[in-house]
Amino acid sequence: MRIRVVHETIYTYEQPARGLVQVLRMTPRDHDGQYVRNWRIDTTVDGRLTAREDGFGNIVHWFTPDEPAEALTIRVTGAVDTEDTQGVVRGTVERLPDPFYLRDTDLCAASPELHIFAERIATEGDGAPLALLHRLMDAIPEAVAFEPGPAANAVPAGTAFAAGRGICQDLTHVFIAAARHIGIPARYVAGYRARDDGQAAVEAPHGWAEALVPDLGWVAFDPCFGMSPSDSYIRVATGLDYLGAAPIRGSRTGGGTETLDVKLRVEQGRAAIQS
Repeated sequence: MRIRVVHETIYTYEQPARGLVQVLRMTPRDHDGQYVRNWRIDTTVDGRLTAREDGFGNIVHWFTPDEPAEALTIRVTGAVDTEDTQGVVRGTVERLPDPFYLRDTDLCAASPELHIFAERIATEGDGAPLALLHRLMDAIPEAVAFEPGPAANAVPAGTAFAAGRGICQDLTHVFIAAARHIGIPARYVAGYRARDDGQAAVEAPHGWAEALVPDLGWVAFDPCFGMSPSDSYIRVATGLDYLGAAPIRGSRTGGGTETLDVKLRVEQGRAAIQS
C-alpha cells in the first residue's frame, strides 16, 4: 500500500507571539513493512528548522521563527509504502532498555479498578503473553467506549476507565496501563491511519500501543478499532504516553488567545511495483 499524507496545523494568535518554539515529532522512519518514499515539513513563517533524534529514537524537528508571528501553519506532506506485518514491529530504532517501558506516567497510571480489570483479563484464558494481549485489546472497547475528539482532551487511564468512554488516546493509555500492571512493557505510538471507507479526510492523527512479547518482539495493538495495525497505518513516533510522542508541542511568549485548526488527509492507494 502507498499512503499519502497532507497534514496542516494552523495557529492564529490574538497578538504577535514572541519566543515561539515548536517541537515536531512528525517524521516517520523506515522499518520492516514501512518505507518512506518522500516526506517534508514546510512552514508559512521564516525561521530555523533543525532535526535531531530524541531518547526514544524518534526524529524530532525544532522550529523557531525569525520574528514574532500572528499566524503559523505547519504543513507536512509525504508518501510511505507499507506492508501488513500482522502487527509485528521489527527494524525500528531502539535506544532504551525494555524495562524502561514498565514505567508509569500520569496519563498511564492505573486505578485500583483498572488493576482488577487487568488481572481478570490475565487470568481468564490462555496465559501466553500474545493471547493475553489480544484479549486485553478486545476487552477495552467493551469497557471504554470510543468517542472521537482532539488529543488535547486525553485524560489519565484510570479516569477514562471510570468514565467508560474516551478518545483513541484514552483507550490506548488504558491498554498500556493494564499491560504494565501485569508486567508487560508497553508504549504509545503516534501516527496516521487511513480510513477503511477510502475517504481521505481524517479528523486527527491516530494513536495505538505496542507491547513486548517474548521471542517475538514488539507487537502493535489498536484497542480503538480492535485490531493489530495493518498496511493502512503509518508509524511516526513512540513514547511512554501521548505526551512523549505528540506530533506538536510548543511554547511561546505573549500572543494572547491562540486558535488552532487541523486539516488532515490520509489517502491510500497501490504502491508502484519495483522492477
